Amino acid sequence: MKRLRYFIQRTILNMIQSPLLSSATIGTIGVALMLLAFFTLIVLNVQNLTRQWSREIQITVYLEQVPSTAKLQQWQEQIKQHPSVEHVTYTSQAEAFELFRKRLGRNDDLLDGLLPEILPASFELVLTPESRSELGAEKLVQELKKNAAFSGFRYGQDWLKRYDAFIFLLKLTGVLAGGFLIFATLFIISNTIKLTIYARRDELEIMTLIGATPMFIKIPFLAEGALQGIIGALLALGGCHALYYFFLKRGLSALLTTTAAGNITFLPFSIQASVILLGFVLGICGSALPLRKFVRV
Repeated sequence: MKRLRYFIQRTILNMIQSPLLSSATIGTIGVALMLLAFFTLIVLNVQNLTRQWSREIQITVYLEQVPSTAKLQQWQEQIKQHPSVEHVTYTSQAEAFELFRKRLGRNDDLLDGLLPEILPASFELVLTPESRSELGAEKLVQELKKNAAFSGFRYGQDWLKRYDAFIFLLKLTGVLAGGFLIFATLFIISNTIKLTIYARRDELEIMTLIGATPMFIKIPFLAEGALQGIIGALLALGGCHALYYFFLKRGLSALLTTTAAGNITFLPFSIQASVILLGFVLGICGSALPLRKFVRV
């Protein structure tokens, strides 16, 4: 208990004795993690929005000729059992004709004298979330093409390519930006702790001479780095929540539809806990790097 009390007191005393360096370290961790958390927040909300858009990814299968009712039910059941298909809807020629008439609006008189048979019957396939991509749609279409009665397919190939490219670019940007911020934070923490150790080098030498073990010397510095990391992470979450409220929740609500604005959410608890854990790890690692040089084991 005495050692634990000493380590706690020493950790707090170290931070009090170097308020500028401690504030600089906490501020650096806070700013870096706030930027990282806010970027993660943007990525998560963009993914939520694109997940809503991906529900519009459907495959329309046009029929060469309308078969018997039994045959239609058989095909519909076969398609429905495919693991990539979430839901199947059959649209008859008459239903397609009426839908086309409604889309024409005031110009629906252009269809006067025409028969519903001018439009093909079709199946509307809604894909499962795992298959809502260019690769998933292409794979399903290739399997459906084995049925010669299916004369054509429409599933927005160009839109799917842009959608997949956007998601990939978003994830890549997140990884690169996150890696850069973590590296920069480690570098600044390491140099800040290094200045702290250098300012106390005489004290450390005296402690070594009187028999203090390297680990006994290191623990207060490691605890100081960990505490600074946790405080910085908490400040980062507070700053991130302020940015979320003023820029995303209130700012974008005026630009987006009510449904889209309602889908904008803050970081889930698991990611908030990860930010705090990351701050703790950054503080420990940032302290351990200079200690290896100045305090030999």
